[in-house]
Amino acid sequence: MGWFLLILGVALWWAAHLFKRIAPERRAAMGDAGKGAVTAALVVSVLLMIFGFRATPYVDVWMPPAFLIHINNLLVLIAIFMMSPAGKKGLILNKVRHPMLMGFRAWAVAHLLVNGDLASILLFGGLLLWGVAEVAAINRAEPDWTPGEPGTLAKDAMFLVASVVLLAVIGWIHGWLGYWPFPQ
Repeated sequence: MGWFLLILGVALWWAAHLFKRIAPERRAAMGDAGKGAVTAALVVSVLLMIFGFRATPYVDVWMPPAFLIHINNLLVLIAIFMMSPAGKKGLILNKVRHPMLMGFRAWAVAHLLVNGDLASILLFGGLLLWGVAEVAAINRAEPDWTPGEPGTLAKDAMFLVASVVLLAVIGWIHGWLGYWPFPQ
């Protein structure tokens, strides 16, 4: 049952996010109610992924070397920074079209590096592929893009400090859940 829930959660995540790109007229016809429906679908997808992941048996595919923990943590820090408002309010990411999706993909890759079990490969690999498909869908639907006004390095520094703090909080939560993410 865990495998089914996990795969269903990833599929629902894909469907909810790509709905606007695949069926723009239908999504537009839903109006504001469509936002609520998409939000509900995303909440359900996350819950399905969590419960499905927790319910799957451990199936070893490969054993990640210990040094990948450091690369994972660096990638997650970069991902958090990229998913922060730095893309719109900072200077460093100003010319990056999809900083949040790039950060999401970095997060997925980081988790694939340190998790060699089948459930992790399905979860993080499925979400990584979604991130690639989402960028392609956005670029196809909206080919013209111009960066906004650049922000400041001071804002980037502020978002970097916040990202380090958030990484520590996320690490603590992972430890509380039984997945210690830092070297021992």
